[in-house]
Amino acid sequence: MVKAIDLLYWRDLKQTGILFGSLLLLLFSLTQFSVVSVIAYLALAALSATISFRIYKSVLQAIQKTDEGHPFKAYLDLEISLSQEQIQKYADNAQLYLNSTMKELRRLFLVQDLVDSLKFAVLMWLLTYVGALFNGLTLLIMAVISMFTMPVVYEKYQAQIDQYLGLVRTHVNSVVGK
Repeated sequence: MVKAIDLLYWRDLKQTGILFGSLLLLLFSLTQFSVVSVIAYLALAALSATISFRIYKSVLQAIQKTDEGHPFKAYLDLEISLSQEQIQKYADNAQLYLNSTMKELRRLFLVQDLVDSLKFAVLMWLLTYVGALFNGLTLLIMAVISMFTMPVVYEKYQAQIDQYLGLVRTHVNSVVGK
């Protein structure tokens, strides 16, 4: 199985291209159609493909007079149910994440630390401007494109990027120092 990092660094061009193209197609589809419509169209496309393949294999078996059986038998026999332990593990992880998020939001909104709450307020204020310029779907599309391009660009031009980031960091530190 291909690891996520290999996909992001385009180690397997075919699988990365398929994933990247599929994600972009899905996101661009969501810009034109509702989520319900996109899910329905994807389900119809998958059903059309599987039904067509099943009919094709049935006709082929009838012509060749073979008895190969159902073409998706291997997939039908796979166990896809989650065990109670797996569900409990995922629920526990979600509970930990939600509890820590709620505690952090409570801490920020109830001003336990004034500086952190002010930083959060500035972030929320900046996000109002981002929200006025872009909708969430556009930001998600930009994130997916960045996710698949930035690692490769950084890997290729790491020395130059690190040099310029060092200059920026030095300049920011000097401004903050003043």
